[in-house]
Amino acid sequence: MIPGPARGLLLALLQGGLLLSLAGQLLLDRATRPRGWILSEPVDPHLPIRGRYVNLALLVPAPEVPAGQARPWSGERLVLRSEADRVRAELAGPATPRSKSLPATPQGEGWRLGPSVAYFIPPGVADPSRRPAGEQLWVEVTLPAQGPPRPIRLGVRRGDGPITPLELR
Repeated sequence: MIPGPARGLLLALLQGGLLLSLAGQLLLDRATRPRGWILSEPVDPHLPIRGRYVNLALLVPAPEVPAGQARPWSGERLVLRSEADRVRAELAGPATPRSKSLPATPQGEGWRLGPSVAYFIPPGVADPSRRPAGEQLWVEVTLPAQGPPRPIRLGVRRGDGPITPLELR
């Protein structure tokens, strides 16, 4: 039997190891998985407890529909790809596992991915989602093998210009 203080230390080491393994996995994904910029739109999370974060809906250009196939509808699943520093979507085929695709809803000329993602803001920084007219909020994301994109940083695009990363530190 392990004495009380040693059990507490063992539990603390186990929890620390779990936390470090998660952090290592996230860093490995960021270094090895594809990434790209994706248009976003802020969403009010309607939560009574709010932190310093922006909840972002991710918008992708509509995927090409193969000839002879009907236009997709709400609830369609998409697979994300990174091309030329931008995130693009393809319709998930019947053989695509659900864990490797995301649900999406048509919105205007593109698709809105579900679920939205949270981007955490440092204390003392103004809400970056409040943009003047003519500016679009973009988010650079890592595309993991499974699950929704993981936000890395925010950027702004004015008109047809390039995406300029925001300095939020």
